Amino acid sequence: MAKVSLRPVFIEATTLPDSWFQIIWNLLDHGREFVIDRGSYAGQKRMELDYVTVHIKHPGVRPLLPDIPAHLGIPNPVADDYLDNYLPYLMTPHKEPDEDYTYGERLAGGVGIDQIQTVIDTYKNHGFRNNQMVMTVGMPTDLNLEDPPCLRHIDTRIQDDRLHFFVYFRSWDAWNGYPANLGGVQLLKEYMASEIGVEDGEMVVASKGLHIYDYAFDVARMRTYRTSECENASSNQPG
Repeated sequence: MAKVSLRPVFIEATTLPDSWFQIIWNLLDHGREFVIDRGSYAGQKRMELDYVTVHIKHPGVRPLLPDIPAHLGIPNPVADDYLDNYLPYLMTPHKEPDEDYTYGERLAGGVGIDQIQTVIDTYKNHGFRNNQMVMTVGMPTDLNLEDPPCLRHIDTRIQDDRLHFFVYFRSWDAWNGYPANLGGVQLLKEYMASEIGVEDGEMVVASKGLHIYDYAFDVARMRTYRTSECENASSNQPG
C-alpha cells in the first residue's frame, strides 16, 4: 500500500460556532475514514483529520454553542443549558467513585495542586512574562486506562493584557465534544482573566484526533449543505 503524507489543516475562525462549522466542513473534505481498534467506540467507523490547528480570534462572542438553522430539521449538537452543568466539571475537584478521572480533578486540586488558582496567583504576584503556566491534565499513568483523558493540557499566555489559551486534545469528537468542551474552556478562561485582572483573549486549539463518528456523517453533510442533491451545486463554503 502506498504511503500517504500527513495532511495538517489550519483554520482561522472568528467565533467558537464559526470554528465548529469550518471543522465539520474540513472533515468532510480532508478526513480519513477508518475503523477504531481500541477504546469506547472500538469497532465503529470514524472520519478524522490527521492534525488540525484552529485559531479563534473572538471565542468570547455569544452564543458560545452552535445553533443549527431550524429548516435543516436536525438538533443542535449541544443543548443550550449544557454549559451550566459542565463548568463545575472543569473547576471543581469532585469525582464520583466510578470515575477514573475528571478534568476538574486534574485542574482544580484533586491530585495535589489547584492548577487554576496557582496560575492566577502566579500571574498576579510575579508578572505576566513567563512561559511556565501550563495546566496539565494528562499523567503518565493514563497510559494504563482504557479511556484516558482526551484533554491533555491548557497552556496560557498573557499578551497585551489579554489572557490567551492554547489547548490540546489527543482525541476529540468534533460534532458534540468540540463545542461543549470549548464552551466550558472559554468560561474558565473568562473567570481566570477576571481574577488576574486582565481582559479575555484568543484561543488556539489543536488535535491529532479530531473526528466525527459514523452516526454523524449524514447530519454533518446536512449541516454543511453537502447532501447528495446539492453538494455539487457550488464550490464555495456556505455561511
